[in-house]
Amino acid sequence: MTPPPFVGIDVSKDHLDLHARGAGAAGRYGNDPEGIAALVARVAALAPARVVLESTGGLEHPAAAALAAAGLPVAVVNPRQVRDFARAVGRLAKTDALDAEVLALFAERVQPPARPLADAQTRALQALVDRRRQLLGMRAAEAQRRAAAPAGAVRRSIDAVLRVLDRQLAGVDGELGAAVQASPVWRVNEELLRSIPGVGPVVSRTLLAELPELGALSRQQAAALAGVAPVNRDSGRRSGRRGIAGGRAGVRTALYQAALSARRYNPALRAFADRLAAGGKAPKVILVAVARKLLVVANAILRTQQPWAAQTT
Repeated sequence: MTPPPFVGIDVSKDHLDLHARGAGAAGRYGNDPEGIAALVARVAALAPARVVLESTGGLEHPAAAALAAAGLPVAVVNPRQVRDFARAVGRLAKTDALDAEVLALFAERVQPPARPLADAQTRALQALVDRRRQLLGMRAAEAQRRAAAPAGAVRRSIDAVLRVLDRQLAGVDGELGAAVQASPVWRVNEELLRSIPGVGPVVSRTLLAELPELGALSRQQAAALAGVAPVNRDSGRRSGRRGIAGGRAGVRTALYQAALSARRYNPALRAFADRLAAGGKAPKVILVAVARKLLVVANAILRTQQPWAAQTT
């Protein structure tokens, strides 16, 4: 019997390029409802072992959701992983069709796990969290410009923009709060997460939106997904410095900010950090370790549905 093929789908704004490794199938479909329906029918007929798409800022969501709804094993992967893989196998040329072929090869060689896709409600929460991050970035840029601007018309213009951004931030925060309160599961999980000293609404909502698997993971899986797991850099007799890499950048940033607070105000994590400091660890290494410990605790709390006090007594 012919083994099931591995399918790669390159996503662009207008098109979806398919390549099925092992089946000799390739084609281009429109990235619209009609094209997606035709794509799903073609892929379903192939009965693939895995279907791989790159994360492309949301352009992949309709196709990935339709493929998953058809019961196909879909994996949405980090583009950087695919780029590194392509360089490693000497695939340097780049067109949409060639990218689909590389994705199919990646699917065959790496076989990334197929994971359930976020539902519409979770994607909406993710979009709000992402928008809040964008507004904060714009506000920080304007604040830097204000510091260098001369008094007068330029500074007044910047102040007006800052006021608009502050109103937008307040509005997004209100919508985030309303979204969490409207979901019984999110409401309970946010209360559990915020029972951890050092975790506030920004961190709890980032975890709910961007790490929805939390509570169903091992500690190693959680650390890897968040990008706070140490990566070995050893070669021969040399033992290199460990560092963190990859993972979900928004989650990692939120955890790092939470670690700054937990380092001071969470008694258990402060004691943990003090032990690391006494052992000669660098301040940044300590904060990353606190962030990882914070994530492990949050994962346990959501798994057991018991608040921080119950975990520590």
